[in-house]
Amino acid sequence: MTVLAGRGDVPVVECMGVPITAHTPETAARHVIQLALQHRVTRSSGPTTDAPPGTDVHLCNAYTLALADRDPELHGILRRSGLNLPDGQPVVWANQLLHRRAQLPNTRTCGPELFLDVFALGQVAGIRHYLLGSTPHVLDALQRELRRRFPQALIVGAHSPPFRPLSVRERHDQDRDILASGADIVWVGLGTPKQDVHATALASGLPVVCAAVGAAFDFVAGHKRRAPRWMRSSGLEWIFRLFCEPRRLWRRYLFGNARFLWGVARQTARDAVQGAFAY
Repeated sequence: MTVLAGRGDVPVVECMGVPITAHTPETAARHVIQLALQHRVTRSSGPTTDAPPGTDVHLCNAYTLALADRDPELHGILRRSGLNLPDGQPVVWANQLLHRRAQLPNTRTCGPELFLDVFALGQVAGIRHYLLGSTPHVLDALQRELRRRFPQALIVGAHSPPFRPLSVRERHDQDRDILASGADIVWVGLGTPKQDVHATALASGLPVVCAAVGAAFDFVAGHKRRAPRWMRSSGLEWIFRLFCEPRRLWRRYLFGNARFLWGVARQTARDAVQGAFAY
C-alpha cells in the first residue's frame, strides 16, 4: 500500500503511479474554492510576474490513467499536478483495493458535478469563473444554463480556442485575456489528454486554478445526455456513453479499460511482493 502525504484529513493514494487525493465531492469543491481564494490573495499582493504559479486540477478516470500509463508526458503532468481527483467509480474501487488500510470514501468526484458544486458554493465567495473550450454554440448554451441555475455566479470570460495547437501569439493573447478578466478559476473543457496539457501550461504561468473537467461543458449545456444516476453510481456510465457515441468511444473503452485493469493488477502484484519482502 502506498499512501502519500495527505492534504489535511484527506489521504493521497497512488494509482498506477499517479497521486490521487481521495476527496468526497463536497470536500473537493471546498478545496478548489480554497485554492482559488489563495491565488486571489497572491495576485492582489503584488505583480503577477512575481507570483508563484497557479494550481492545475485534473479529473482522473480509468481512461486518463490508461493513457498516462503509456504516455510519459501525461504521466509526468499528473505526477506533478497540484490536485488529482478520482473521476470514475472504477478508480475509487481500484484505490480501495490497492489501499485497504486507508479510510477512503466510496464516492467519486466527477467533472460535471465538481463544476456545478464549485459554481454553487462559489457564489458566496464571489469566485470569478472563466470558461475555456468547446464550441461557441456550446459555450453560449452553457453560460445561459449556468446563469439560470446560479444567478449570483460571476462568469468573467469565455473562449472557444481553435482545434489545433495555439501559436505563440495566440497563447500570449489567451493568457493576457484570462489575467485581465480577474478570473479565479479557469475551467478547461478540451477533451483528454489535450485539456490536461493545456491546464498545466496555463497554471504554470498564471496564478489561478485551472481545472480540466472533460465533457462537463457538453453535459451542463444540454449538448450531451448524462447516464442515469444509478449507472453513474454503479460504475456503468461508460456503457451509456459507449451506446450514445459508439464510433468515437469504442477504442477508448475497449483498450483503455483493459490497460487500466492491467495497470491495477500490476500494482497489486508489485505491492504484494514489496509487502512480502518487508517481513
